[in-house]
Amino acid sequence: MEHKSGFVNIIGHPNVGKSTLMNALVGEKLSIITSKAQTTRHRIMGIVNGDDFQIVYSDTPGIVKPHYKLHESMMKFVDAALEDADVFLLVTEKGDVAFEENLITKLNQLEKPVVIVFNKIDLCAQDEVQNLLNQMEVSFPKATIIPVSALHRFNLETVFDTLIEKLPVSPAYYPKDELTDRSMRFFVSEIIREKILLYFKQEIPYSVEVVVDEYKEKENITSISATIYVARESQKAILIGHQGKSIKGLGMAARKDIEEFIDAKVFLDLRIKVSKDWRDDPQQLRRFGYEI
Repeated sequence: MEHKSGFVNIIGHPNVGKSTLMNALVGEKLSIITSKAQTTRHRIMGIVNGDDFQIVYSDTPGIVKPHYKLHESMMKFVDAALEDADVFLLVTEKGDVAFEENLITKLNQLEKPVVIVFNKIDLCAQDEVQNLLNQMEVSFPKATIIPVSALHRFNLETVFDTLIEKLPVSPAYYPKDELTDRSMRFFVSEIIREKILLYFKQEIPYSVEVVVDEYKEKENITSISATIYVARESQKAILIGHQGKSIKGLGMAARKDIEEFIDAKVFLDLRIKVSKDWRDDPQQLRRFGYEI
């Protein structure tokens, strides 16, 4: 029996459900999901194995026009995904069928299979879906286009079967028991950042970076210390809240999800530090794991 393996790189604009789709296809919550755009900042790989296949899904940041060095670094993850993919999974939805000409040209010229997932069709009328699919066929004449609802898991099996069909014959790239290329510390920091995205509004979530300073597994509890970096003192005050209520609530919500993720009791210590203009500071960005 021949074995198929390959990298399936998920790309698209922010807020089109890329992370929801990735998590549904992998069967694990690896990418954070909120209603806000630009939640994914790094390239996150999720690995799905079978007896005769290995799919390495790669969720990249949404395609944005850079306003900070942080955004420039995020777009480097997208560029890397365009270079090393075996199959492209382009995610779109109603109101998001107009792609930049250079992206359309690049995908059409790369001679790699392109699968377009038209997500959130549960929010569209049937004739509307067909019209939008027709528009996508004009832009990407060689692509396979599949309407889905990642949230309701509708038509995901068709996506999965299509990807398997288009993978190259190859041995596995990763050990068969691996789920992701990221560390537990990374996912803990993402869970904390997700809670900030959910509980705080306006500019706060986009000015925040989370670093796990300590992760110690003890006999009955896992002890975690993390620092939340913000750009200004005023943001620190908002995160702390009146008499520390905001940071306490944030810590409780994050601890609950971390315990569920690692299946262990957790002690979580959160600190907040001001790192002025870190989004434009190359030294700080490198320390936070971004490529400059």
